[in-house]
Amino acid sequence: MRPDRTENESVRRGKWGEDVATELLRAEGLVVMERNSRPHPRDRRLEIDIVAYDRAADAIVFVEVKQHKGHTPGERRLRSVNAAKRLRLRRACRAWLLKGRWRGAYRFDVVEVFGSPGSRPEADHAKGVNLFVRPARFVKWGGG
Repeated sequence: MRPDRTENESVRRGKWGEDVATELLRAEGLVVMERNSRPHPRDRRLEIDIVAYDRAADAIVFVEVKQHKGHTPGERRLRSVNAAKRLRLRRACRAWLLKGRWRGAYRFDVVEVFGSPGSRPEADHAKGVNLFVRPARFVKWGGG
């Protein structure tokens, strides 16, 4: 069975978005170590788009790249990083940390790329996205 044209177009746009994000990160002084890293051999869904190193912060930076055709009025930033995606990303990042035995600082960033191949892209780099901290749990102490 042949993949349809839209799948090929989607893959092409995604790769273009990752190329734009990679160049943005390099321009900001980060060292790109890996692209499309799959740190867990038995779960192919666990993928990190870009793994970079921030020399200034001495930290590993896990980057999720989201490619959008354009801006939508009133849009919510990071709209496509939903709860299921965040869970997979947390698992992938932890697997990478364990596999690489990194014990230092790390953070999670999202680069949103707006545009299409052949156009001039716009990119938005959100640093230190709260991916790893779980929501606080409140416990009611005492009776009543």
